[in-house]
Amino acid sequence: MSNLKAKLLEKIEGWRPRTTRLLKEYGNVKVGEVNITQVIGGMRGVKCLTTDISYLDPFEGIRFRGYTIPETLEKLPKVPGSEMPYVEGFFYLLLTGEMPTVEEVDAVAEEFNKRKIVPDYVFDVLKAMPKDSHPMAMFSAAIVAMQKESVFVQKYNEGMNKMDYWDPTFEDALNLLARLPQIAAFIYRWKYKDGDIIAPDPKLDMGGNFAHMMGIDKPYDDVARLYFLLHSDHESGNVSAHTGHLVGSALSDVYYSISAMINGLAGPLHGLANQEVLRWIQGVMDGMGGKIPTEEEMKKFVWDTLNSGQVIPGFGHAVLRKTDPRYQAQRDFCLKHLPDDPIFKYVDVLYKVTPPILEEQGKAKNPWPNVDAQSGVIQWYYGLREYDYYTVLFGVGRALGVCANIIWDRALGYPIERPKSLTTAMLEEIAGIKE
Repeated sequence: MSNLKAKLLEKIEGWRPRTTRLLKEYGNVKVGEVNITQVIGGMRGVKCLTTDISYLDPFEGIRFRGYTIPETLEKLPKVPGSEMPYVEGFFYLLLTGEMPTVEEVDAVAEEFNKRKIVPDYVFDVLKAMPKDSHPMAMFSAAIVAMQKESVFVQKYNEGMNKMDYWDPTFEDALNLLARLPQIAAFIYRWKYKDGDIIAPDPKLDMGGNFAHMMGIDKPYDDVARLYFLLHSDHESGNVSAHTGHLVGSALSDVYYSISAMINGLAGPLHGLANQEVLRWIQGVMDGMGGKIPTEEEMKKFVWDTLNSGQVIPGFGHAVLRKTDPRYQAQRDFCLKHLPDDPIFKYVDVLYKVTPPILEEQGKAKNPWPNVDAQSGVIQWYYGLREYDYYTVLFGVGRALGVCANIIWDRALGYPIERPKSLTTAMLEEIAGIKE
C-alpha cells in the first residue's frame, strides 16, 4: 500500500465513528428545516423538487399527470392489433397533461418517424468500443456523441430569450427520443448477435419498431410498449431523473443530460435491481431443483432466508404501501401470455406467500412487491437473456419522463440546482457534540 493510500485509510477509519455517532445519536437534530439524518442520508424525504409529470402516491402508486397506471393503460389510444398503447401517445400525455386523441397520437408518431434516423457516426463510435464494454457505457457514449446535433446549443449561441429555451429543448428531446430505440437495438444486435443488424421499419410505431429491430416476434412489441411506459418516470427524486434534471439545470443540452441520466441509472442501487432479482429467483430455482414449490414449501424457504439475515429481493418500497402497480401491470401480462412459464410460477408463489410473512416479521414498512420483482421474468421469457442489457431498456423508458421534465424546467425558467453543504464539524457543532 502506498504512503498516500495508507494515510487516507487512517483518516477514513478515524472519521467513520463521527458520522456513525451523528446518525445514531443525533439524527433527529434539526439543521434548518431538515434533520441530520436527512443531511447525511441522501436527502431522503426532503421535499425540495417540483415536477408535474408524475407523482408517487403511497397508496395508488405512480400517477402520470394525475392518471394511475390502470387508467393510463385504459385511456391511451392502442396500437391497432395490439393490447398496449402507443409510446408516442404516452409522451403526449407526459408533456401536455391531456389524453391524446387517435389523430393526435398519429401526428406524434409521424413526428417521431421523421426524426428517427441515427447519424452513421454514432454507430462508428459504438463499433470502435471494445465488444466487452458494458451496454450502458455504450448507450451513454452513443447519446453524448450526438451532442453536436443539439438545436438548443445552436440557438443559444446565436442568442435567444430565456423564455424560449424550451423550444429548441423540445426539438432536441424529440430527436433524441425518436433515435433511442434504434441505438438500443443496435447495441444489442452488435454486442450479443454477432453484429447482425436489423434495419428500422418506417411504418412501425416506437414499440413495434424496437421489437422488430431486436428480432423478437409478437407480442414482444407490446412488452416493449408496456416496459417503456412503466419505467418512464418516478417523480424527480430518483437518481436517474434527478441526475438528468440536475445536469439540465446548468443549461446543458438534452444529450448531455440524458447521457448523465443513463450513467446514474447504471448503478447497482438503481437500475440493476431487475436483473439482480431475476438472478436471485433463478438461484432459488436451482436450489429447489427446478421443481415448482408448493406454497408451504415456499413459505419455509422465505422464513429460512429471513431468519438467516438475508432479504427477499424485489419486495418492499421506500414510499409505496401496496403492491407496485407497475408490478401488477406486468403480472397481468404474464398471467395472460406466459402463465405456465417456470420462472413466472416461482414469482407467482413468492407473490402469494411473501407479503404475509414480511408483515408477520414486522420489519418491512411495505411487504408488497415492487416493479423489479417481475420485469426481468418477461424479458427472459421472450429470449432476451443478457442481464446487463436490461438496464438499457429501462433507460429508453426513463428518457421519456426526464425529457418531459427538462422541457418543462426550461419553459418555467427553473434555476440551476445548488444546495448548500456543511462540514462534519459543523454538524457536530449543531448537534452540541463537544470534543
